[in-house]
Amino acid sequence: MAGETGTLIRRYRRLNARKLFVLVALFAIMIGFALVGLTQGSANLGWKGAIESLWRNTGDAHAIIWNLRLPRIAMAVVAGWGLALAGTVFQAILRNPLASPYTLGIASSAGFGAVAAIVTGTGFYNEYVIAGNAFLCALFSSFLILGVARMKGSTTETLVLAGIAIMFLFSSLSSLFQYMGTKEEVHAIVFWFFGSLSKVGWKEIGMASAMVFVPCPFIYRMSLDFNLLAVDDESAVSMGVNIGKTRIVALVLASLITAGAICFIGVIGFIGLVSPHIARMIVGGDHRYLFPTAALLGSSLVLAADTVGRTLWAPQVIPIGIVTSFIGVPFLFYLLMRRRKEYW
Repeated sequence: MAGETGTLIRRYRRLNARKLFVLVALFAIMIGFALVGLTQGSANLGWKGAIESLWRNTGDAHAIIWNLRLPRIAMAVVAGWGLALAGTVFQAILRNPLASPYTLGIASSAGFGAVAAIVTGTGFYNEYVIAGNAFLCALFSSFLILGVARMKGSTTETLVLAGIAIMFLFSSLSSLFQYMGTKEEVHAIVFWFFGSLSKVGWKEIGMASAMVFVPCPFIYRMSLDFNLLAVDDESAVSMGVNIGKTRIVALVLASLITAGAICFIGVIGFIGLVSPHIARMIVGGDHRYLFPTAALLGSSLVLAADTVGRTLWAPQVIPIGIVTSFIGVPFLFYLLMRRRKEYW
């Protein structure tokens, strides 16, 4: 008996060591994508010129790195991290493998909140108002989804359909503002539809980072609760989990993260759906490892998509929302046709 216990402990330790190795490898991959992004663009700086410009003033190259490319890379990391983490939270609390900020309409509602602030004039030059409106609209749609989830007889298909309805509702409202807006306002709304990292500065990155990273420790502390919720509510309650409080707190935090991820760059689809599933395939369903794995994958995917968008048709820049859709759509069809229970 003692021998079997020792064998199980060793296997558990080896499994955790493998998962930690995966996290280190994904972090290295993210750094690699960031370095590649530094060197790629309309101005060919090369590896040596790009790295040298990080540490000393080399003239135009230094300005390109610090004013153009580094802000894009930093925002890509923040946005990818936030969307992937929020998608993992939504899938956990709703037990819905197709839940994500995009498919549930939360990203669209947050984008509408920002668009409304722009068009009404109250927040055109006020980033705080834009971020606040995005958060409030994201929170509204999150609680609406939670209300549908708690209806008697609700199913996974019901939640997905409700999310699609919310997405179309807020997309239509954004289109209405576009129809009624001025030329300058229409240009800003189109920016939201496509998603772009071209207009972010260090001030916006600081605000988005606070909205994305401050909730992370609170979400990670609930990892074991999410593990129990993934089984069923009865098991979670029997283990002492306050499922009502956990879902509400998680919804608020995930909505804040979603708003922070997109309130300055527009709607970016599928990252919140694709990243959690890839992470689940790699490290399993333990949220202690699933959260950081999905977040690192999300950052890496957005970094890669931004680099592809800047280099595929240079000097034209393809909006990042278009590139991520090309990644996410095939994967969504894969999930619909070949969902495997061991990944959920």
